Amino acid sequence: MTLADATAPACTICRSGLYADELGAYACRPCTERIDGHLRALAGPDGLYAQLGGRLMPGSGGSGPAVSGSRTAPIPVRLEPLSLMAKGGVVTILQTWLIDWHDLLGWGHPRWKGGMQQQLDQVVKALRVNLPWAVANHAAIDDFASELGQLRRQCEQQVTGERRPLKVPVACPCGQILRITLDTAGARCPGCGEQYGHSELMDLPLADRRVAA
Repeated sequence: MTLADATAPACTICRSGLYADELGAYACRPCTERIDGHLRALAGPDGLYAQLGGRLMPGSGGSGPAVSGSRTAPIPVRLEPLSLMAKGGVVTILQTWLIDWHDLLGWGHPRWKGGMQQQLDQVVKALRVNLPWAVANHAAIDDFASELGQLRRQCEQQVTGERRPLKVPVACPCGQILRITLDTAGARCPGCGEQYGHSELMDLPLADRRVAA
């Protein structure tokens, strides 16, 4: 299925056409698998969230020394990983989404047990279990996918010290320049309104440097 048929059912995340066995869902199978991969990357004793604890000390970037096993964070601490680990960060954002899903299902609010790592693992497990339902029934699954992807990238940047992905300018046939990364799931051209999925974006030609500047 191509972008030529604007009325064809499409994934709300990458805007690619849905296959016959995906019709009625809000997201295609690759995007669903990408969401599940983001969740798995965050959880567990070796997950990105757990690794943030080793990046609290100033100078402890991706190639720097890790903090010891002490539960007490060093003072001063790096605020970026701390904000992701604390209440209001990764765990709270995921819990808010799970509460939203429970509300739509008519379920009572989930209960959280243990420390932040334990709560993170609990909410990730619940989101993964209910992901097939969300893909089939939640109209805001694209917002969830976007926010989850941002959380993973923020954690990876703190753990590895890598900078944000470089944006590359590509040219829409209408002449509009789109700035994308290799991870961009989809984008709409502000010039002509054409909606591109990931594969279609990758097929667009690089923009002339003088035009893109």
